[in-house]
Amino acid sequence: MKTINDFIIGRQQICTDEKDIFAYEILFRGNQYDLSAPEQAAYATNQVITDAVLEIGLNQIVGPHKAFINFTEQNLLENTPLNLPQDRIVIEVLESVQPSELVFDRIRELSRAGFTIALDDFVFDEAWLPVLRYVHIIKLDVHTYGLAHAYFLINELKNYNLLFLAEKVQSDDEFALLKSWGCKLFQGFLFSKPHVLEGRRQEISQASLLRLLAAVNQADVSTDELGQIIIRDLNLSYKLLYYINSAFFDFPCEISSIPQAIRLLGVHELKRWINIVMLSASSQKPRLALQTALIRARMCELMAIELEKDSDCYFLIGMLSFAEYLLGMSMLEAVERLPLSAEIREAVLYKHGAAGEVLAYAANYQPWRQPAPFCGIAAERLSSLYLESILWTGAILNNLVS
Repeated sequence: MKTINDFIIGRQQICTDEKDIFAYEILFRGNQYDLSAPEQAAYATNQVITDAVLEIGLNQIVGPHKAFINFTEQNLLENTPLNLPQDRIVIEVLESVQPSELVFDRIRELSRAGFTIALDDFVFDEAWLPVLRYVHIIKLDVHTYGLAHAYFLINELKNYNLLFLAEKVQSDDEFALLKSWGCKLFQGFLFSKPHVLEGRRQEISQASLLRLLAAVNQADVSTDELGQIIIRDLNLSYKLLYYINSAFFDFPCEISSIPQAIRLLGVHELKRWINIVMLSASSQKPRLALQTALIRARMCELMAIELEKDSDCYFLIGMLSFAEYLLGMSMLEAVERLPLSAEIREAVLYKHGAAGEVLAYAANYQPWRQPAPFCGIAAERLSSLYLESILWTGAILNNLVS
């Protein structure tokens, strides 16, 4: 019997016109998300990424080839692809994504960053023409739209530097005809049916995730600090060692210790990995809850700086106040699971002490009203701190690895 920690993903070959393997498309398989709902489709992409990268490893799924991964509009605007190596994936922009300047800006940025961009099930629309110079592959659904539509698109777009990928090809006659028209890539039952891969997700301690979330968003966080959090959680340690040994890296020897893995990865790549873990952990959490929690935590942190208090401690207090929404546990349970000082416990549970007063102020802050001064911090300064908290949270959510 399947449980929430069991997963299934699909894999289907994409071949060249010589019928050699060019890449694989990684497909979501499961019934926990309604793919017709934009937000749930975005969660499904997050789950595919985490299952493919953290649980199985891209090398195990696609070998030396690239992986086509579907991305929704939400995934693109949240910069989800930046958590992945640009030389190993193809960003497949789903047909449900509507042309807009925001989407075009993201496609341009990703293309300039070295990612390969494909447009899925493309139907001719002049609105897409301004961004086609940044696109590399056009996918043609010959089953749904027919061969005549494929022929029209190939001729209509022949002046662009594009590769045409015909999908749902089912016969040798279709293959030969599409190849003669200029298609270079092919996908369909003629070449292979989707292959299903199954596995079981390694559960991560919610307390460890809480510590990681608090730590990774600190500007001056060190690899030593992050390493200490990871090394105390067996499943986090397992995921990191699996990632560095089998996902994208080609080190000459096996990496067998967390400190060694962290030294080799460096801060930037370590943050990339943590972001992927966070995608997995929060794939079903409403964005609004995380946004509100981060704004409150950042507000507490900035007020602590003004008051010359421990800003890291105050940030954690702000996050813990949202434990029920982010971790699915009460504040009391979250506090009991963490080795916290009496000051933090009192602040989170009862809003007692200096930290508790800051938390209460941040939690009750209403931007549409004139704020009252707080412990020597002027009202105008508090308004600035709140605005800074909003901007910081937007940057964290919209550009995870910026």
